[in-house]
Amino acid sequence: MSSWAIPGRTARFSGEPQDVTGARLATEEFLHELARAVPPTAPECWHDIVLIVTELAANAVQYAPGPFELHLRPTFDGVHVTLHDSSRVPPAPRPFHPDSGGGGIGWYLVQTLCSQVSVVPDAGGQGEGKDVHVFLPW
Repeated sequence: MSSWAIPGRTARFSGEPQDVTGARLATEEFLHELARAVPPTAPECWHDIVLIVTELAANAVQYAPGPFELHLRPTFDGVHVTLHDSSRVPPAPRPFHPDSGGGGIGWYLVQTLCSQVSVVPDAGGQGEGKDVHVFLPW
């Protein structure tokens, strides 16, 4: 069986803090199904995808109040993750301040672990929100 036999998965969330966990669990379910068809090329692939989805969902909850939508789909050599949120403001790196509890490394992780990253403002409807597209190896 190939990764093409695995359908994409979409999950919608209201934007509450617990939805970060929901996005993580939806990702784990998708990866379990994908791994049955095509095992990851390295163990860290699984963990990297879960980490990136967690970061994107946490950023959506913190910086784009309102609902968000997660879409996962297999590609020929990896996983395409799209997260749509309610803010048109693109993500940006923030300074890391470990003495005040951390924070500020999520967007650096996304840029480092993903093979491609793009942010597309929503042009449909009323033009609210954006899509963050990332590709990760599998």
